[in-house]
Amino acid sequence: ALAAPALAGGDWNDAGIAWKSYDQGLAEAKSSSKPVCLVFYTQWCPHCTNYAKVFHDPALVELSKKFVMIHIDKDKDAATSAKYAPDGDYIPRTFFLKSDGTLLDKVTEQRDKFRYFYNESDPAGVMRSMNAVLTMPPA
Repeated sequence: ALAAPALAGGDWNDAGIAWKSYDQGLAEAKSSSKPVCLVFYTQWCPHCTNYAKVFHDPALVELSKKFVMIHIDKDKDAATSAKYAPDGDYIPRTFFLKSDGTLLDKVTEQRDKFRYFYNESDPAGVMRSMNAVLTMPPA
């Protein structure tokens, strides 16, 4: 049997997750008061391809409905990527923002370096951060 074709940059479950562009997403977050999950990736990055699979997890898909989900190809939008590089411009990076676009810089993976690089083979880390955002007291 032939292997399924590899999707460049990964299969991000477009059918299950309502990914938006950056501008669309920020506008929607403001109007809906939903927090934002912002992912930077590239087409050539093997970690991104692996990480994309995390977004097929049914529990994560369910949680994603409470967020505005944005993913950005860093190669196509380096300027936006540069705005979100508090500890480096590595990929993939996942950030959580308040509905007004403010970075929640305490919501990270539990490590000292590359804090916005989540486990690429286990959705638990991203879900932990999603739940942390959803249980935050309103500012």
